[in-house]
Amino acid sequence: MKKFLLFAAFLLSLGGLASHTAYAQGPVIGGPAPDPTPTPDPAAVPLDGGASLLAASGIAYGIRYLRQRRKQA
Repeated sequence: MKKFLLFAAFLLSLGGLASHTAYAQGPVIGGPAPDPTPTPDPAAVPLDGGASLLAASGIAYGIRYLRQRRKQA
């Protein structure tokens, strides 16, 4: 168990160090002028309906689990 915790701590610290160097690309000097009317990103996905349904189903499942567990005790 101790080896697992040390390995997990190592991976977390390694991930923290790796993410420190991952910066976004800055503006390019001398490049083309930006489009005045930007088009929406085609990969953008609205998360309103799906995320709320997923959260509601998770809450319902948790309530069902707790009720079944209370009946057994």
